[in-house]
Amino acid sequence: MYKIILKQKLAPKIHLLKIKEPILAKKSQPGQFVVLKIDEEGERIPLNIADWDENEGSIDVVFFEKGATTLKLALLNEGDSIVSLAGPLGLPTQIEKFGHVVCIAAGVAAGFIIPIAKAMKQKGNKVTSLIWQKNKKMVFWENRLAGASDRLIIATEDGSYGQKGPAPMILKKMLENGDTIDRINVMGPGPMLKACSDITSPYGIKTIVSLHSIMIDGIGMCGSCRVSVGGKTKFACVDGPDFDGHQVDWKLFSARNNIYKNEEKIAVEQHFS
Repeated sequence: MYKIILKQKLAPKIHLLKIKEPILAKKSQPGQFVVLKIDEEGERIPLNIADWDENEGSIDVVFFEKGATTLKLALLNEGDSIVSLAGPLGLPTQIEKFGHVVCIAAGVAAGFIIPIAKAMKQKGNKVTSLIWQKNKKMVFWENRLAGASDRLIIATEDGSYGQKGPAPMILKKMLENGDTIDRINVMGPGPMLKACSDITSPYGIKTIVSLHSIMIDGIGMCGSCRVSVGGKTKFACVDGPDFDGHQVDWKLFSARNNIYKNEEKIAVEQHFS
């Protein structure tokens, strides 16, 4: 059993859980994730690692209430435990000195882009973080983001805070205005990953996207998370989750990620209606 030692509500439907797990705290690296299961009857779900503390022996996961499992996870409190926690999984994000690195995240991904931005900055890169949220209420960890970046741009869909407009539009403006960018890391929903990749393709800027595919075992055995990258079959859990956004078959990725939409809706209705 893995004990929750801290729970915080960061924004509407977005929560932080700090979980006691000394081994994970020693081994976690930027871009990696865990697969957890709440109880013996529950499903296994992947969650990105937002932070870790080796001295405390803990890891942080940040999640958004969406499906039945994350809704159930949001009901847990400090002192409660989850039955299974596997990780760290996935290949760590490539951290090197590239020059000017832009880290882009939307929604809950603003929580787990921070380790990547922080590591890129420590490596000597100039780091610009571009965060997109629906409105001001959804903005969280602004100070953490600022501390991990040389420049922080916050945008909201309704213009209630920061710049108005989606992240891809702001990225496009940056490039049109002559910003020199050497590397881009993007985390968030599939359509945004694709849009950013489409924008950077004509400029030849390496754009690394973190693919949140459907996963079950997280070790490459079930095949649920398979994606097509550069015409080859890859598995997000062991070959990723980071891939070259210019090489991803986005049509296939979208189709596979939406395959269980009806079942997910039924599960939520059965548990919370």
